Amino acid sequence: MVDALKFAVSVYVIVFVGVVAALPHQRRISPYNLKLRNPLANGYTYETLYLKQNVDHFGFENDNTYNQRYLVADQFWNHDNGPIFFYTGNEGDITWFCNNTGFMWDIAPEFKALLVFAEHRYYGESLPYGSESYANSTMLNYLTAEQALADHAELVHYIKSTVPGAAKSPVIVFGGSYGGMLAAWMRLKYPNLVLGALAASAPIWQFPGLSDCSSFYETASSLYYDASQACGDNLRLGWYTISEIGEGAAGGLDFLSQTFSLCKPLTSKYDLFDMMDWLANVYVNLAMVDYPYPASFLEPLPGWPVKEFCKNLATPLKEKDLMVALAKSVKMYFNYTGQATCLNISQQATGNLGDKGWGYQACTEMVMPTCSNNSNMFYNIPWDFKDYAAQCKADSGVEPRENWISLQYWGKNIKSASNIIFSNGLLDPWSGGGVLQSLSPSLIAIQIPLGAHHLDLRAQDPGDTADVRAAREQEKNILKDWLYGQ
Repeated sequence: MVDALKFAVSVYVIVFVGVVAALPHQRRISPYNLKLRNPLANGYTYETLYLKQNVDHFGFENDNTYNQRYLVADQFWNHDNGPIFFYTGNEGDITWFCNNTGFMWDIAPEFKALLVFAEHRYYGESLPYGSESYANSTMLNYLTAEQALADHAELVHYIKSTVPGAAKSPVIVFGGSYGGMLAAWMRLKYPNLVLGALAASAPIWQFPGLSDCSSFYETASSLYYDASQACGDNLRLGWYTISEIGEGAAGGLDFLSQTFSLCKPLTSKYDLFDMMDWLANVYVNLAMVDYPYPASFLEPLPGWPVKEFCKNLATPLKEKDLMVALAKSVKMYFNYTGQATCLNISQQATGNLGDKGWGYQACTEMVMPTCSNNSNMFYNIPWDFKDYAAQCKADSGVEPRENWISLQYWGKNIKSASNIIFSNGLLDPWSGGGVLQSLSPSLIAIQIPLGAHHLDLRAQDPGDTADVRAAREQEKNILKDWLYGQ
């Protein structure tokens, strides 16, 4: 039971949803020069383009190709060597990340930059084998960070070699969450193509042996306790209460199903495990998007949503009263706009993120331990790689490589690299796996005390805190130094 819960929470909660944005992948010139000009909510526009990419960049047996989608905005660009700001897309539709990475749009006119948003292979429209891309592990075999980075490298090379005026344009990569990891790794792997990287909320050290697996849930828990001691205590008690009611007297499962307005009624104690997993994800997701103003990155939410969530839980509660109050708070997350008729415990975050693809990545190379030992508001979530690998084998037919990412991307030995900004909001559960201290004059860590998941990559907003404004100003100054020197 615990192992199943641990696996479900650990695998899905990861990436990160991440975040304000980042995109990665794909390759080469499109056989059809399709250009669609699309409007953004803020009035900006971009072109949708496709580049033919190799499915396998590192072997010569598989000569299959596919069309990678990428978005381009050139209305701010100085064609005489103006920089290229390149977003390394993550686990979802690239248009979603494009719309949620306003910082790039905000600064593009000042830098006279060309904006490029690249979609990650196996997500959005960039499917190497079309509708069969997720059919089996053979089709999914090419869903790796290495292949995605190679896509990006090919796309950068293509743009610089074919777009008039781009040949001498310096490239800065941007990304948030998993996309931020890709941005940092892009600078490590392809410094010949990329001048620098802004890696926002990028937990590049959330891997075995590199960080404490308990930091993720400890940070999330602290947000609720900061909102109110009673809120944290109520959430901690909630796990026991769900089990007590659900496995207790007759009608307990019906009570929980009706109180939480579940789309599918609970029918057994095993459904209770799924419900607890679902709630754990809700708590973590709220912590990640604890932005100071209303936003809809994962779900439409009010400003400071953790405090709003805790309003119903601000006094000590127990038994059914606790469940009624908790249900009201959970409905704030999934039904803030009042349009949902029921809550689906199989819905973990948002339809814009590719949970199937990320589940495969988490079961191959993206092994990112998270654990809890009952020292905070979460239930006991142990971490054991052997159990994790066995569950992956049973669910996906593949087994993860525990230390592959550390071998590929240098682990903590990255001091010989240069020109990377690591920004982290300290409200973000993923910050414990991030680079929080500068490692050299050009490996610069920026901490945002009142910042959630890659808040600095979002568009400027009147509700922004002083520390995120300061972080963005520091980031701009660093970019100017990289691009123009002292």
